[in-house]
Order: sequence, then C-alpha cells, then structure tokens
Amino acid sequence: MGMSMALRARMLAVLLDLAPYASLHVADPSAEGLAEVAGGNYSRRRIALRERGGEVGNQANVDFTGLPGATITHVGLWSAADAGEFLWGGPLQEPRAISAGDTFRIPAGALSVRLE
Repeated sequence: MGMSMALRARMLAVLLDLAPYASLHVADPSAEGLAEVAGGNYSRRRIALRERGGEVGNQANVDFTGLPGATITHVGLWSAADAGEFLWGGPLQEPRAISAGDTFRIPAGALSVRLE
C-alpha cells in the first residue's frame, strides 16, 4: 500500500519548514551524505524551497562558487551549514566536470524532491 496524498503533503511541509542547506557530491551520498565536495571555497548553501504540485523545489538559483576541480554527480539537502543531519540526496541528470575556481549553479526550479 502506498502513501496517501495527505501524508505526502504533510511530509513535504516539514521539509519546507526545515529551510535546508544544499550540498554537492562527487559520488552517491547514500543515506549518510557521503562524498561531499571538499576544498576550495566550497560550503553548503541555504536553499529557499516551495511546494509545487506534490513536490518541493528551489525558488531561486543556488550558486556554489570557488569550487575545487571535481566531477559533481549528486546534490543533497542538510539540516545545517556544517555537520547537521543529511535529509535527502539525488543524482544530477548528467555528471558535470568543473575546474578549480568554477561556479556550479542549480537554476531556479531545477531541484525537485518528491515522495513516492
């Protein structure tokens, strides 16, 4: 038996209330938030979320600047800028190689979290 729409809506509302931080990963973060980018000026970025049609997505661009050279494969959501709890992770449609000093942008509306 699947999750009811009412439960999905409540769970997504909790995620909205958390005002999470976005992270970048160089491999599947699994359930623990592993393989997070390190080095350069990398830091997690606070992300403003909104509900849209049964899922949650970012309202504005999210820019990660001054990154180390890496291939970004996944994004994640955390409860805090440092340490905190890993909340969610998912793959990019295509991995993206970046050079040291580059900026990685998640365009407004491009990040979506849905419960299935």
